[in-house]
Amino acid sequence: MQSNLKQNQGFTSLLTAALDVLLPPRCAGTGEVVDTPGMISPAFWGELGFIEAPFCTACGTPFGFENALGMMCAACMEYEPDFDRARAPVVYNDASRQLILDFKHGDKMHFVHTFIPWMVRAGAELIEEADMIIPVPLHARRLWKRRYNQSAVLAEELGKRCGKQHLPDGLLRMRATVPQKGMSRKERRDNVKGAFAVNGRYLTALPGKNILLVDDVYTSGATLNECAKTLKKHGAAKVSVLTIARVTREEF
Repeated sequence: MQSNLKQNQGFTSLLTAALDVLLPPRCAGTGEVVDTPGMISPAFWGELGFIEAPFCTACGTPFGFENALGMMCAACMEYEPDFDRARAPVVYNDASRQLILDFKHGDKMHFVHTFIPWMVRAGAELIEEADMIIPVPLHARRLWKRRYNQSAVLAEELGKRCGKQHLPDGLLRMRATVPQKGMSRKERRDNVKGAFAVNGRYLTALPGKNILLVDDVYTSGATLNECAKTLKKHGAAKVSVLTIARVTREEF
């Protein structure tokens, strides 16, 4: 039996090597050949703005000065978020935006293998304390047009990678909302108010649990706050947020 297992492992290794020759892994940003799937080329790596401390202890927005460790940003002090903490590995800039748009609208779902290691590193503490992972849902009409929910793809892969329970339909989007670009903070909050509901199948599973809410980009935080508020209304003890990227400039 061990002999058969070794033979199968050897065959798998040969098959992987052959595929790498025929279809070598490529950088998601530049298309250059790289060593392993999901890897980013050194040239493109330099274009990505990775977030390091110090950053806001609540929403994770990076600070531009060194002595801000352990501080909250002005926006979170003025309006305390409904979620407990939010983290993202990269700033939403030209480089990360193109990757995310290709992942979101260009059917390049394999980019998930690029994003997940970044998210695992940035959200290590949040993942460790999470009991379950729930993605931000799409409305049914938008899901039909797009064919998949990119946040659900991320949440599923995180669950597999980290051994956490994943509820792809834990939250439901009850009504379609209009795009929020150009709206004020209040308009954004009003736009998503009451737009989400907990799936009835999981109402008894939420009380006392720590939830990790997953989305692709943290923009104004309005959608994430409304999702967190909905989950806490049904008994979630904590709701943390993990995204690929974090918007730091209002024009995005």
